[in-house]
Amino acid sequence: MKTEKVIHEFEPVFDASSRVLMLGTMPSPKSREAGFYYGHPRNRFWRVLADVCGEEIPAAKEDKIAFALRNHIAVWDVLAGCEIRGADDSSIRNPVPNDMARILGHADIKAIFATGTKAAGLYKRYCYPKTGIEAVCLPSTSPANCRMSYEELYKAYAVISSYLQDKGKAQASVRDVRS
Repeated sequence: MKTEKVIHEFEPVFDASSRVLMLGTMPSPKSREAGFYYGHPRNRFWRVLADVCGEEIPAAKEDKIAFALRNHIAVWDVLAGCEIRGADDSSIRNPVPNDMARILGHADIKAIFATGTKAAGLYKRYCYPKTGIEAVCLPSTSPANCRMSYEELYKAYAVISSYLQDKGKAQASVRDVRS
């Protein structure tokens, strides 16, 4: 597969009440084709977040945006551009980071989570020196991370629920993990 220069084309999803920032690396070819974050049909991101938040899985782009905002979740990627081979994060060259101040200056972010080791490493190298906020590395929800069961993903992502509470009110109880 050929290396190509990719420019991030999705707007970040956030508003002033966003409390958690979920950062991927860069939209995959399938996400770019679908026109939104975590767009591969087998990516488990939206499913696991829906379960953590006790809601139905959002399907359409508009539903995903509404879901994220309703649950105080901001969604973006570490990179604004890079050279990459397909969806292979390990092939990333010449990364250009996004300016996290775009969200951090306008949202009530309490914690930053990277959705995979490459996103966490790129954030630490390029964004952390400017933000001073550590990012927690969560396992990738990509279909390429097939060694991790859904139950393990759910358990790892459940950590975000404590940050999503709205002004001290308890969040709706977390649903049972789908099998």
